[in-house]
Amino acid sequence: MVPSTFLRSKATRCLPVVLAALLFAGCGTQSPDQSSAHMQGAEQADSGYYLNQMQQSSDDSKTNWQLLAIRALLKEGKTQQASELFARLPQELSDAQRREQALLAAEMKVAQKDFQGAQALLGKMDPAELDKNQQSRFWQAGITAQQGRPSLTLLRALIAQEPLLAAKEKQANIDATWQALSQMTPEQAQALVINADENVLQGWLDLQRVWFDNRNDPNMLKAGISDWQVRYPQNPGAKMLPSQLVNVQNFTPASTSKIALLLPLNGQAAVFGRTIQQGFEAAKNGVAAVSGPATPAQVAQAATTEESSAPADVVSPSAAQVGDISGEDQPQPEAQPTEAATPAPSADAPVATTTETPAAAPSAVSTPANPGAQLKVYDTTTQPLDQILTQVQQDGASIVVGPLLKSNVEELMKSNTALNVLALNQPETVESRANICYFALSPEDEARDAAHHIWDQGHRAPLMLVPRSTLGDRVTNAFADEWQKLGGGTVLQQKFGSTAELKMGINSNSGIALTGSPVTASLPAQQSVTIGGLTIPAPPSDAQISGGGNVDAAYILATPDEIALIKPMIAMRNGSQSHATLYASSRSAKGIAGPDFRLEMEGLQYSEIPMLAGSNPALMQQALSSVNNDYSLARLYAMGVDAWALANHFSQMRQVPGFEINGNTGDLSATQDCVINRKLSWLKYQQGQIVPAG
Repeated sequence: MVPSTFLRSKATRCLPVVLAALLFAGCGTQSPDQSSAHMQGAEQADSGYYLNQMQQSSDDSKTNWQLLAIRALLKEGKTQQASELFARLPQELSDAQRREQALLAAEMKVAQKDFQGAQALLGKMDPAELDKNQQSRFWQAGITAQQGRPSLTLLRALIAQEPLLAAKEKQANIDATWQALSQMTPEQAQALVINADENVLQGWLDLQRVWFDNRNDPNMLKAGISDWQVRYPQNPGAKMLPSQLVNVQNFTPASTSKIALLLPLNGQAAVFGRTIQQGFEAAKNGVAAVSGPATPAQVAQAATTEESSAPADVVSPSAAQVGDISGEDQPQPEAQPTEAATPAPSADAPVATTTETPAAAPSAVSTPANPGAQLKVYDTTTQPLDQILTQVQQDGASIVVGPLLKSNVEELMKSNTALNVLALNQPETVESRANICYFALSPEDEARDAAHHIWDQGHRAPLMLVPRSTLGDRVTNAFADEWQKLGGGTVLQQKFGSTAELKMGINSNSGIALTGSPVTASLPAQQSVTIGGLTIPAPPSDAQISGGGNVDAAYILATPDEIALIKPMIAMRNGSQSHATLYASSRSAKGIAGPDFRLEMEGLQYSEIPMLAGSNPALMQQALSSVNNDYSLARLYAMGVDAWALANHFSQMRQVPGFEINGNTGDLSATQDCVINRKLSWLKYQQGQIVPAG
């Protein structure tokens, strides 16, 4: 038997060893703080993981996990939850945590679309104090807060962010940089002033100048880009060209040796189809060229001709409306047209050196006649479109112009044809196809152009006066969307009824107040309230509903008969106290405006296609002669002429960013989806005459 004294002494000797073993075992089971790696961006997880870690932590790392959860929630679009969690951050924070909090506050403003607030917060931060991951987020918040509007601040933010990005993210950054540069006008570029040490920015601006000088000549642009890459080998854009300029490098002109023209030649739409055919064939055989851009130096003589001198069969633009040829606003067959077819976050550094970007416009594009080109016209009213396209392909056509009717364009999108197509309308939802461009004379185009014109004239509080119809809704939404892109705020709308209702308003001396309700698309982001899991958006303010009495421009979509009542009603209600400028679409313009009408419309500005505004008097006479002085059909004749020019420059429109043609229906350029935009001419009634609007 072992003595007890021996056992006790042995146990006493073993106790420290056991305690040490237990101590080390305890240290081994305590997990190290992993939040630092996530804070630095080395590791990433979803908000659920971070929230779980936050709940399980009780030391200083809990705040780190809370900050990470807020960041993840913002990334996942859970702004409300992120905001609530942000409000629960403790007061005591380390310097590193406070910098993350400040950055998250700015990112929160961006997520809430409070871009001005985001810029103010970012302006108080020093990016040099942030780690690499935070710097990238800092510049991205500043980039987003600029909302894609080209500016020196945006360019500097994009350039500062580029070296911080992973290789797979650099192309998007370079494309965004080029997008900002290519959206500038030559005048805006000329006004840029940069610092002497901004070498990367200087390189980008030199590339912009190459593009300005050569964008209407693909071969010269190709050579200019290659030369620029040699001169700026270290520029990020030289190492990885913007995607749009890669398309230029791969440019090959489309063939127009054999053209298929798809038009309705029977039924109610036949008159429109045959008029476009006339204009197309006239251009093919040679017509007078447009004298310059849409801004008219003179006004077409016919615009101020006495109404009494017009023949009895003259039809004004309002009497024979031309437009998206869809018939959705009037109880008539589809072929009948419905609308007139006209027109960084911190402050910039002190100035040190100016750029040398010239403000000169690119050379005008000419489209020569080609009487020898083969042209075959296909009647879209005789058989389904897919059968016509099959026949066109069998006939060996190199390009298709048409169809005209919107329903046929919808069929075209379902066909997945490989042929190059210049559609003469556009579907409800535009799809970007490498082989399709869309050229339409739509009222929405005219509204978007009006937004630019009104913005350029310095107005910032517009009101839409439109009819109660789907047409009015479409035009209003198109205007409001474009206004937002320009940086504008709330757009108000007021709807009117029939001519009979307007006459009743005049008889009752009620007039038309320059107030309205906000267009939903133009409302600023409102802070919503969450009650019991239900999110309730905040209602618009009284100022938003009424415009606060500050409406400074009104865009009117009306026929001549309607606007002849609307304009006096505005004066009746507002008198001389109103300083709002009135604008109208071409729907309101009379092709032959009498002296009484011109005097009544004093001060009103309206849009018109360049051909009828004085840019091409010879073609205007030719067109009016061909269509028996029908101004609405003259617009379609001009569309046919422009369709010839677009078909001959199809590849340029599709592949060369910024390519532009001075057309008869407007200055023609293309979006990334190859929707043809038209910049219209603007005219003004002044002392009984029609003059170019300033």
